[in-house]
Amino acid sequence: MKPVFIKGGTHIDERGTLLFNNSFDATSVKRIYTIEHTSTSFIRGWMGHEVEHRWFTVLQGCFKIDVLAITDWQQPDLRPEKAVTFILEAESLDVLHIPPGHLFSLQAKESPSRILVMADRLLGADNDEHRYPAEAGRV
Repeated sequence: MKPVFIKGGTHIDERGTLLFNNSFDATSVKRIYTIEHTSTSFIRGWMGHEVEHRWFTVLQGCFKIDVLAITDWQQPDLRPEKAVTFILEAESLDVLHIPPGHLFSLQAKESPSRILVMADRLLGADNDEHRYPAEAGRV
């Protein structure tokens, strides 16, 4: 399974702006939280899951999300050239689905930026989180 970019949309009229994503099915979501970055130089990651699904949408600003498919959780290949990069902006309600078997890193491209994270597992349900230093594999 690969990461999936689910395109949102915008409707503007005299009443204001409506952001929507009618293609995103939130049935599997069990918990949500937000992360705010005030610095564009900070990179949060690498982190990922063997069984948990994650979905991301930006509420304020813009985020770059790098995603790596993992075959070896003990010694993952963290070279950035292996990553697929996604840019999510608050002006649309795009959703990025990262399935199990992937690592990701988050970097704000504007300050401040806030991202909504959704997961299909309750906190503590699994011991499934893998973390590696953001600098690992980066030049």
